[in-house]
Parts: sequence; C-alpha cells; structure tokens
Amino acid sequence: MPVRSRTFEFPVTGLTCAGCVRRATQAIEKATGVTEASVNLANAQARVVGTDILELSQIVNELKLAGYPASTEHFEFNLIGMHCASCVSKVEQALMAEPGVISARVNLAAETASVESLAGMVNAKQLMAASKKVGYEANLKSENRTDAEADKASALHSLQLSFWFALVLTLPVFILEMGSHFIPAVNTWVEQTLGQTLNWNLQFVLTTLVLAVPGWRFYKVGIPALFRGSPDMNSLVAMGTLAAWAFSTVATYAPTLLPEGTRHVYFEAAAVIVTLILLGRVLEARAKGRTGDAIKHLLSLQGNVARVRINGVLQEISIDELEVGMEVEVRPGERIAVDGKVIAGQSYVDESMLTGEPDAVTKQAGDEVVGGTVNKNGALIYQVTKVGGDTVLAQIIRLVEQAQGARLPVQAMVDKVTAVFVPVVIGLAVLTFLVWLVFGESPALTFALVNTVAVLIIACPCAMGLATPVSIMVGTGRAAEGGVLFRKGESLQTLRNAKVIALDKTGTLTRGEPELTDLHTASGFDYDSLLAIIAAVEQQSEHPIADALVKAAQAKNLALPTVEKFKSLTGLGVQAEVDGELILIGADRLFTQQNIDITPFSEQATTLGNEGKSPLYVAVAGKLAAIVAVADALRDTTKAAIAAMHAQGLTVAMITGDNQRTADAIANQLNIDHVVAEVMPEGKVAAVQSLRKTYGTVAFVGDGINDAPALAEADIGIAIGSGTDVAIESADVVLMRADLQGVVHARTISHATIRNIKQNLFWAFAYNACLIPVAAGVLYPTFGVLLSPMLAAGAMALSSVFVITNALRLRKVQLG
Repeated sequence: MPVRSRTFEFPVTGLTCAGCVRRATQAIEKATGVTEASVNLANAQARVVGTDILELSQIVNELKLAGYPASTEHFEFNLIGMHCASCVSKVEQALMAEPGVISARVNLAAETASVESLAGMVNAKQLMAASKKVGYEANLKSENRTDAEADKASALHSLQLSFWFALVLTLPVFILEMGSHFIPAVNTWVEQTLGQTLNWNLQFVLTTLVLAVPGWRFYKVGIPALFRGSPDMNSLVAMGTLAAWAFSTVATYAPTLLPEGTRHVYFEAAAVIVTLILLGRVLEARAKGRTGDAIKHLLSLQGNVARVRINGVLQEISIDELEVGMEVEVRPGERIAVDGKVIAGQSYVDESMLTGEPDAVTKQAGDEVVGGTVNKNGALIYQVTKVGGDTVLAQIIRLVEQAQGARLPVQAMVDKVTAVFVPVVIGLAVLTFLVWLVFGESPALTFALVNTVAVLIIACPCAMGLATPVSIMVGTGRAAEGGVLFRKGESLQTLRNAKVIALDKTGTLTRGEPELTDLHTASGFDYDSLLAIIAAVEQQSEHPIADALVKAAQAKNLALPTVEKFKSLTGLGVQAEVDGELILIGADRLFTQQNIDITPFSEQATTLGNEGKSPLYVAVAGKLAAIVAVADALRDTTKAAIAAMHAQGLTVAMITGDNQRTADAIANQLNIDHVVAEVMPEGKVAAVQSLRKTYGTVAFVGDGINDAPALAEADIGIAIGSGTDVAIESADVVLMRADLQGVVHARTISHATIRNIKQNLFWAFAYNACLIPVAAGVLYPTFGVLLSPMLAAGAMALSSVFVITNALRLRKVQLG
C-alpha cells in the first residue's frame, strides 16, 4: 500500500534572517514523518510535506523550542447531541482529520469542543461540518454566554417534551402487557374486552409512535453511525429497541415465520427502554446544568448598566457601551460595572467574590476597583481602565472555563477503553444471541432476543464518559469560589502528588511591605525628633526600606526638617546634612569605616538578628544616635498555613534572596523544614531542581513577578495574585487572595476532585463489568436470574445520574 503524502503551509513568527530560516527548517525536520520542509523568509511561511505518521503538534513544539512559533488559531464550539464517551472520541477523530488541526478536545460534561489549528489551514465552517458529518451539531461559541445558556435550556425543554410524550404513550402499552402478567383482573379484562389481536395491534401502534417520534433522536444518529462502522450509545439503543420492535411486529402480523412457542411480543420493552433512557437524559441534563453553577454565579456578578457622565450629563448606558477613560459614578449598595481607578469619593468595597476575604476594603482616590465587586456605604467616581474581555472578572471566567475543559492524565485510560467499548459490546451481544439460540432452553429464540437486547441497553458507556469531566467542572468551580483558580486543569491531578512546597519569602510568607519595627535611641536623643530626621533623609532615597521609615514618621504626623547635601553610599547607606549636622544612616560596615563605635547597641543588634530583622544604625554629628530595624512582617495566616501543610504530609521549604541569618530566623519562627537563602531569581530555578531530586514533585509558591522562572520550572507553579491581576502566565494555579491558606485549599480541592473521579470511574467500570454478564444470562443456569431489558434501561439511565450527583458533592468541600 503506497504511503499517503500530506502537505501543510502555515505562517511562522520570529524570522529575521537567513540563519532563522535555517534553524526553523531544522526544527521542522526533527519531527517524525517529515519528508520535506522549507521556510520562506519573504512571506514568513513554512511548507511541510509528510507521511500519515506526521504529528502537527510535534512540529509546533519543535518550532516553539527553536524560538520561531507557528501561528495558530483557536476555535471553541458548543456541541449538540453528546451523550457518551464514544461520542467524544468520534467528534475528536473527525476534527483531528481536518487539515491543519493540531489538537481537538471535547468535553462531554460541558458539551463543548476546543480546537487548535495552524493559522489559515481550516475554518470554523469546515470544523462544524466535520462534527455534523459524524452526527453532532456544532455551533461556534459566542462571547454572549446567554445565547449558549438559552440553547441548553431549549434542548432541555425539547428533551422534556419528548419524555412526556413517550411516557403518555408507553403507560398503556406497559399496563396492557405487564399488567396482564402480574394482575389477574387486568389479564381477564384484556382477554374479554380487547382480545389478543386488538391488544397487540394497539401496542404496535403506540410503540411505533414512541420509537418514531421521541425515539427518533436515537435512530437518526445511531443507525448512520452503525453503517459508518463507528457505533455509539445511540447505536446500541437503536439496535436493542428495533430488535424488540421487529420481533414483536413479526409475531403480530406474520406469526408463521416464527417457531412454535416463540410467538410473544416485546413492544413494552422497546417503549419502556426509550422512555427510561429519555428520563435518564432529562435528569442528566438537569444535573449537568448544576455542574456549571460556578460559572453562572460569576456571570451573575456582571452588571447590566453603568451611570456615566457624558458632556456633564449623568446617564445610564449598557456596560457593553463603556469605553476606557469614561467616568462612572457608583452609589452605595451598587455593583461596580467594570474595572477602573477611583478619582473621587471614599467607600468600603466588598471584594469577597474576588478574594474570598469577607472584610470590605477601603477605596479612595488612586485605588483600583474591580467589576463585579459591591460598593458598600459611600459614593465613588472611577475612571474605566478595562472593559469586555480584559476585565478581571472576564479573566477569571476564562481561566475557570479553561480548567473545566482540561483533560487529566487519568482520562487517557478511559479514552483507550471507550475507543473499543461499543464494538466489543456489539460483539458480546451477537455472542449472547448465538449462545442462547444454540444452547438455551425453549423457547430459545425468545431467550436469545431478550438477553441480547438487555446486553445492548445495559452497556451504554454514558457514565464512563462523564466520570472525569463532571468532577473537574465542579471541583474547579468550587475552587474558584474559594479564590483558587486552576489555570490548567491538569494541575488538579499533579498538585495532589506534590511532596514539597517551596515558598518565596517576600510577598508570599510576608506582606511584601517593609515597616519600621524597632527604633532604640541613645541617651540624649528624643525618639520623635530623631525619627523625623531619619525620615527626612530617607525621603531622598528610593529604597523600599526608606519608604517604610518615611511612612512611620507620617503615621505620627511628624514635621520633617530640611535636608541638604544628600548622598547615597552604595552598599553602605546614606548621608546628608540636617540643620548643619552630618547624618549617617546605614549598615554596621558604614560605621566601621567612619570609626563610630556601635557596641552600645550590640545586645539589641543580636536580638534583632535572632528575630530575622536586619539592623541599621544612625549617627548625628559623629555620635551614635540609634539602632533601627525595618522588617517585612509575616502575614497573619502564614504560620497556620504552614502547620496545615505539614498536616497534609508536605515538606515545606523557603527560597529567598535574604541573608542566611535572617532566613534561618524566619524559618525557626515558622517551623520551615528546608532553607535556601541568598539566591538571585535565576538561582531559584536551581533550588527547585535540587528540591525535586531530594524530595520528588515540587510545588513552588511565589508572587508571579520575579518568581516567574521558578514558577515555570516547578511541577506546579502557584502564584499569589493581587486580586486585580490574575493573568499570571507562568503559574498553573493562581491564588486570588494574598494568603498561603489558598495553597492548602488548592490541595484540598485537588485531593477531593481526584478521589471523586476515582469513585466515578470505579462505579462506571464496575457497573458495566458486573451487569453486562448478568444481562447476558450467566446467572441463569445457577440461580435462574435474568435481567429484563427494561431494568437494564433504568439501570443505565441511573448510572449517569449517579456519577453526576456524586460529582456535585464537591460543591460541599470545606475550604477552612
């Protein structure tokens, strides 16, 4: 068989010279299956020819590593008609077959598809057509999520109408057939009033209507899929119900074609199966709707209108009409429309939806406000800084949706099983039919038919397909409510495997705001007067420590004297003149250089060092005047959070640029197990690598700015956000609240979600493993037990509802 050749042409970025072209071409040639590669500098296009084994994702990765990323496009679709794991694999395969598609992920719980492709090689219409070809309508996901919710509501309404229609028609069939078996009075009434012929004719008409109208949804998808050689759940339902209906129809209108003793009807089985499966889908759709409650809650925080001053006139406009720079007025009790900066007024704003922090935050001129938060008691005027998809709330929603659409490593096993599951079930059904027909007791044909239908119906892999995505949706939603955003859903699984938590110090363990903690004056110097002089001198400096000293003086409303001849002494401190006297402020080495004795403060210096504080000295006119300590205070919750990490069995490490003595002192206060001090940002990467070799999987927690390299290097990067900047690209997890308890919460959610997924997968696999043999009749020779096709339909429908209901328990996970 000749090898099929495929050609791809796509844009490449970052090309500036012939050397770039050569390196980009070499990067492409590294990919398996590439037979020819060329890169054109003039139009920045790459042309690749390869065999069937060529993987575009490998080419994209190689180009990215080489520094010449391929231009890609991303598409999001809402899908209609998704019901089982085989549906997922069929749509993914259809999308991946389109030219230029790098990856395609389908989420059964959310009924969405996410596609990444090489730019310009495929469009949305082609992808939607590919999905429709295999039986699933796809619509391009709109920014207006209200439309998507309306579509889901419409689909649920249609499903409910189908169920009630089926139920009304099925009840008479069930009563006429099963009532005659179990209730003698019903049997007598049917025989005397209707007779067998009219009874069976009525059942035929009613069942045919059930199958042809509400049941048509199974046949229009399942039968074509069967002929295409890619059967799904709908195919199993179609085969089972049509087999029961066809056998009953022959028994009613051409009984001579059947052997004596096998002339029975099973119209009620076909009708009840359709009705029960429709009921299961209604319950499943309702439960699925609840898995997205977190997103719905976030969407509900978005206001509809804003009060804007235009040309001096105050008027209400839709938030969609807001533009950057507009001035918005918000009154007490109102929700802030979009992100902005306060330009007038003072109030308290409830930001609990953002950070999980219940206490309202003071806002005044210069402070940032976030859309969706609630203004409490004062009037504010703010200038719009972000609108639409750039707002913090929009970013949060986007991050949660991304995480909810993730595929965990555990899903790979499910994919392998479901890829062959339905064909195997059909094979088992055929085998069941043949075994009962050949070896079964009389009437063998009847037993063969009933047990084959039961096998087909019981084996629908709905629960398997839902087991993982519904847990991810609910788990990440619950985390978002607690101020924990999983940027990558995969980190849900990775985080629970972490052995060591490595913590940055400044801004993570501490508040990130140095403040004056100690000021001991020598005899003859007044505390306030000396603090005013220190602040006046340090006001000329841009060092963070200087800012802390100035704030301390401002807090006491001290009048600052005039400073002259200020000079910064690199690595030593500062000097200046105040009222004609020379002022020196700096480290001990500055005073050694100036021959000023600092031993009078040696006891205080030792104490401060043991407390993790770095002392500074002050001299006035050559005389030692004071010892000063400025420290970045620990967050109030840090110690409790580290204790909680230890309780979870984690090793806790601290990586900091501070000197070893200060780092050790803080580690002793907090009971930290491992300390790496005096490292630059690039040194933190090496520290993470060392911790991985020693302990195993590493989670690094930092502020997401100078810690970016370490966040990227760690197995799980956890960034402490400011509450107003959530798009921290280096991190896997973002904590909206500046509190290490968020790390504990994230790990709690991680454990709970993975445990929930395992429970769901166990139920889904155990359900099929146990009940398929029962449906096939393995218990009959010993115990005389068979599984009715109607019971099989009920059990199949309930299995999906059970999985979703179990996932919904994650909404109750306690986060402290």
